[in-house]
Amino acid sequence: MSKGPGLFSDIGKKAKDLLTKDYNSDQKFTISTYSDAGVALTSTAVKKGGLSTGDVAAQYKYKNVVVDVKVDTESNIATTLTFTEIVPSTKTIASFKLPDYNSGKLEVQYFHDHATFTTVFALNQSPAVDVTATIGTPSIAFGAEAGYDTTSGSFTKYTAGISVTKPDSSASIILGDKGDSIKASYVHHLDQFKKSAAVGEITRRFSTNENTFTVGGSYAVDQLTVVKAKLNNQGRLGALLQHEVIPKSVLTISGELDTKALDKNPRFGLAIALKP
Repeated sequence: MSKGPGLFSDIGKKAKDLLTKDYNSDQKFTISTYSDAGVALTSTAVKKGGLSTGDVAAQYKYKNVVVDVKVDTESNIATTLTFTEIVPSTKTIASFKLPDYNSGKLEVQYFHDHATFTTVFALNQSPAVDVTATIGTPSIAFGAEAGYDTTSGSFTKYTAGISVTKPDSSASIILGDKGDSIKASYVHHLDQFKKSAAVGEITRRFSTNENTFTVGGSYAVDQLTVVKAKLNNQGRLGALLQHEVIPKSVLTISGELDTKALDKNPRFGLAIALKP
C-alpha cells in the first residue's frame, strides 16, 4: 500500500483510541491461540450485569486473503473476507451476517501517494452507499464522508475533517452529524520515547448548545504496564490499568466513576486477554 494520507477514518483516531480503547465496565475474558498453518482462534466471554454472552472467532490468512468467521451465543454467524492487491493499491472487504441476509456489505479501498478513496455498498434490494475521500500527505490530510440512501433518495450523513500530524503530536477537527456537531482533538507525546501522552477533546453540538470537554492521558510505567485516565466536564472519571502477565497475555482492569454523584455505585470492568 502507499504512504499517503491514510483513510478518512484515521482522522482523529489517535485521540479516540486514547479516550475510549480498552476502557471496559464489564467482565470480559478472551483466549487466543495461533497455529503454524496461519489459523487464529479467539474465544470471548462477557458478563454485563446479570447477562452473559460469548463468541468464538477464527481467522485464516493465506497470501493476500484474510478470512474472519465469528459465531456468537445467539447463533449469529459473521463472516468477513479481505482481499489485498486484487487490483494494485486496493483492498476489498466483503462481509455478511447470518441469518440476517440483508446485512451484506462490499467495501473497496483505494490508496494513492496523495489520496485515498473508499466505497461501501450494502448488498440488498435497497442499497445504501457510503463514500469517503482523503487528500494530502501523512503530515496533513483533508477528508470528507457521505452516505446516500437509494430508497429515500436522501443523504444519511455527510462529514468533513482535517488532521495535522507531527512526530510528537496530532491534531484534528471533524464537522459531523450533517453539520450539527464539531469535534476538535489534540494528542501530544510528552517524551521522545512516547511512553506518555496527553489528549484533549472538545465537542460542540449546535442544535442543543451542548459542549463536552474531555481530557486524558496514558503512561507506560514499564514495558509491561500501562495506565490510562480520562475526565470530562460532566464529572465522569475513567481509569485503566493494563499489565502483560506473561508474553502476549494482557490483564486489563478499568473503572468509571461519576464524581458528581458519588452516592451512586461506580462501575468496574475486568478484561483478561491471553494470546500465546
